[in-house]
Amino acid sequence: MAGINPNILLTVALAPLAGSAVAGLLGTRFFGNLVGRTVSHSATILGVLISFVLSAMTLNDVMHGMTFNDTIYTWMTVAGMKLEVGFQIDSLSAMMMCVVTFVSLMVHIYTIGYMQEDEGYNRFFSYISLFTFSMLMLVMSNNFLQLFFGWEAVGLVSYLLIGFWFKRPTAIVANMKAFLVNRVGDFGFILGIGLLVAHTGTMKYTEVFAMKDALATQTLASFDWNLLSAACICLFIGAMGKSAQFPLHVWLPDSMEGPTPISALIHAATMVTAGIFMVSRMSPLFELSDTALSFVLVMGSITALFMGFLGIIQNDIKRVVAYSTLSQLGYMTVALGCSAYSVAVFHLMTHAFFKALLFLGAGSVIIGMHHDQDIRNMGGLRKYMPITWITSLLGSLALIGTPLFSGFYSKDSIIEAVGATHIAGAGFAKFAVLAGVFVTAFYSFRMYFLVFHGEERFGKAHAHGHDDHAHGKHDAHAAPAHDSDAHHEEEDDDHGHHGLGPGEKPHESPFVVWFPLVMLAIPSVIIGFIAIEPMLYGEFFKNVIFVNEAHEAMAELSHEFHHVGGALGMVKHSVMTLPLWLAIAGVATAYYCYMINPKVPAWFYDKFKAIHTVLDNKYYMDKFNEVVFAGGARLLGNGLWNVGDRTLIDGLVVNGSAKVVGWFSSLTRLAQTGYIYHYAFVMILGIVGFLVYFLPFWQA
Repeated sequence: MAGINPNILLTVALAPLAGSAVAGLLGTRFFGNLVGRTVSHSATILGVLISFVLSAMTLNDVMHGMTFNDTIYTWMTVAGMKLEVGFQIDSLSAMMMCVVTFVSLMVHIYTIGYMQEDEGYNRFFSYISLFTFSMLMLVMSNNFLQLFFGWEAVGLVSYLLIGFWFKRPTAIVANMKAFLVNRVGDFGFILGIGLLVAHTGTMKYTEVFAMKDALATQTLASFDWNLLSAACICLFIGAMGKSAQFPLHVWLPDSMEGPTPISALIHAATMVTAGIFMVSRMSPLFELSDTALSFVLVMGSITALFMGFLGIIQNDIKRVVAYSTLSQLGYMTVALGCSAYSVAVFHLMTHAFFKALLFLGAGSVIIGMHHDQDIRNMGGLRKYMPITWITSLLGSLALIGTPLFSGFYSKDSIIEAVGATHIAGAGFAKFAVLAGVFVTAFYSFRMYFLVFHGEERFGKAHAHGHDDHAHGKHDAHAAPAHDSDAHHEEEDDDHGHHGLGPGEKPHESPFVVWFPLVMLAIPSVIIGFIAIEPMLYGEFFKNVIFVNEAHEAMAELSHEFHHVGGALGMVKHSVMTLPLWLAIAGVATAYYCYMINPKVPAWFYDKFKAIHTVLDNKYYMDKFNEVVFAGGARLLGNGLWNVGDRTLIDGLVVNGSAKVVGWFSSLTRLAQTGYIYHYAFVMILGIVGFLVYFLPFWQA
């Protein structure tokens, strides 16, 4: 059987890069705006479309038994180590290629409508295509060098996209924050790569995996640490930055300063899942370290639960979805810690569709609301925006794990895996993922009800400039609601406000905006039912993801899945399980609090102001980072400047040496009398000293 054609794989990766070059070079002032908007978006969409079609063909080839793992280009050889560009195409990478390119294609189409009035239109298309190329290089790589290239490239492009409106101070702060926090994670990531390369002498995955048993018995020099545990924890620290795990999660909510399309592309479906993909790819190594798995499990549990709490108090529609993303990334990480890598990747895939749908749906609402993002100024949009309403409802149902929807199969599988694992920290993880079900359902449908149902609160004087949990209850601690998507600032200034004016009504978004919503809603509903059996209990990930026999979670899940009767049996069985009733309770609670009796949130706010203040300040993590890390860096910098630079270098070395030379010169100046007999006397003393010093040598 013929293998996969490497030229096709090169085309998959390079087609988006070519589109990015057309829009970024020819469509901007760089080369004098040689092409217009139509050429720019057509070139980028065509590039991503080609990439998606070829990715789908590649996945089909992989499902028929074909794989590819070879070098495409050798960059250089250093001390016998080859630095190469190569592709490893198997079921994991082929699935990721399809998810990345499909979501990217939908985002590209959506952007035509969303960014139509922005002067940076061509630049934006160039950036999102460049991001697609970077992500493809990451997931297709067969070696650590290319993995690191893709890892850093997606970080760089996310910096450009978050700060797309670079004239806004908040956007500049947000993109710098994202960049710096990711550098912290990347420091651990490159340490992990360095440890593995130093002890194996190779950068290829397969060659490193072949030495895993030997690595598991080694310890770090000068430390009594297991080498593999240290390397895996360092690798996961990199994943904590990219996949926004506690405490390196702080950049993701602020990244909502970028345009909504990149929120869907980067912060739902692709970049933030890079860490989940990487740990799954490294499963042969992680499986030999229970210490690393336990660390992964605990970090994921903290993120899944505590980031969900923050979603409850958000009033910016995009930030609610952003905290939902953080929580769901925590669920994926919990699955990794349970050795249920295939479940984590399965949830990665289902989540990519319904979370991209929710972000793009939020953007459609923002368009309809004249760029007002405060959900307290909405209500009753269902009859004005029917397509946005129904697709957002489908995305919300998938998110909370409603039976038959895609999120149900992946989320319930994670909860089952936690119950079947015996790794340290599993008890806390089980509580976190179960409590997270209620919390997710509550904040998701709080947003849904406030946006699409109830009284119409738009077209009125904006009484909700501050946080208000009872539609009129003032919170002095909250900042004014702001519009992250402020590319229409001039237009809004003409109207005197963000949002709809008196008498204005919302309207459904244009075709290029709602078409991607429909296309994303389809897999959000059906992909879980279709894919669960082959991905989790079939041979889809055979010889790709490895699980130690001592870790029994997947074996127990397989037994339970077949015992209850497959995918449909899971739906019937869910009636008798706690997660379904917790989700129903969350929806019912949200409905009662925000549709029936709005006094309840006001009562909770009055009684638990302290808790609200903690949540409103995001557990003071930003303050902690500012005081401890930024403050410590400033203190260290001032110390190095005052003590190191001014005192030691300038004061002691530079000025001190000058003073010593001056002092010595002042002494030697005393001998410069101008009298010959003084100079002769000094010469005689020198000769005598010379004779005395060398007298032992002459006597010998």
